[in-house]
Amino acid sequence: MIAYQVENNISASEFKQLLVKSTLGERRPIDDFERIKEMVKNANLIITARDGIKLVGIARSITDFVYCTYLSDLAVDNQYQKQGIGKELIRFTKNQTPNATLILLAAPKAVDYYPHIGMKNHNACFLLKDKNHLK
Repeated sequence: MIAYQVENNISASEFKQLLVKSTLGERRPIDDFERIKEMVKNANLIITARDGIKLVGIARSITDFVYCTYLSDLAVDNQYQKQGIGKELIRFTKNQTPNATLILLAAPKAVDYYPHIGMKNHNACFLLKDKNHLK
């Protein structure tokens, strides 16, 4: 049975291991451990899914708890995918921030997943990765 909980003190090593075991590892700086540590440290809402003590899923968010929640990482161990764990992590995150709009950017491999579970597509997202690109 999978257990879900708020777990804001997860270790960076455990987070990195899960990223590697999921498709999200391809899109995260798993070779930069200092950055991984800061990602965990600076998130203010982390929901985990565990099979016993084994971490099998995570939803890592930044939120003000009343207006918006940015779900920056949703990762499920490849061996545990297609069991509803991702959807339950999203549901648990939303339950922690019921008045806030949940926002996420889909990884290319997951773009069809979110509409499938009832999330709405929004076409007005903008990215700025380098301040020098600002005109």
